[in-house]
Amino acid sequence: MPTTREAPSARQQELLERAYAYSLTHGLGDLSLRPLATAIGSSPRVLLFLFGSKDGLIRALLARGRADQLELLRRTEQRYDDPPGLTVIARELWTWLAAPERRPLMTFWVEAYGRSLVAPDGPWADFARSTVDDWLQLLEASEPNQSAARRTAVLAILRGALIDLLATADLDRTTAAVEDYLNQS
Repeated sequence: MPTTREAPSARQQELLERAYAYSLTHGLGDLSLRPLATAIGSSPRVLLFLFGSKDGLIRALLARGRADQLELLRRTEQRYDDPPGLTVIARELWTWLAAPERRPLMTFWVEAYGRSLVAPDGPWADFARSTVDDWLQLLEASEPNQSAARRTAVLAILRGALIDLLATADLDRTTAAVEDYLNQS
């Protein structure tokens, strides 16, 4: 069985990508290996061999989802020679988060974030904390002299507006709320 320290085989990477696409539309909460394996052209035995367990597969899927978010953060940081400011980055992040094509990823993220809070010892362990730290690092880099409280407030408004957007699909209202908050400071 491959360990997390070994580079994944081509087959493991291929099945992870297929399982990730499946989980973006079906979620992770009721993930069952048999339907997943059938949908991605594999078998439960192969998935267990490659990922060690269902929990191992979930951890790999969470890491894959987080990789998409980290790529956004890296691209955003690289776009500027000098720190652009918290408001500029917050607007860019909101545009990325609110894009219709990202709804499946954002729904996946909300599910994983919530499960990380209620099942902190399972495969979801530390997912929520890690994503908070990732985003706060970007916000700090965007305006290093800004207070931690302000960065936390910006992150909270983005997360809250995102959850509301996912629940209501009201892009105009949630975007207006983000803009209103960012314009007040």
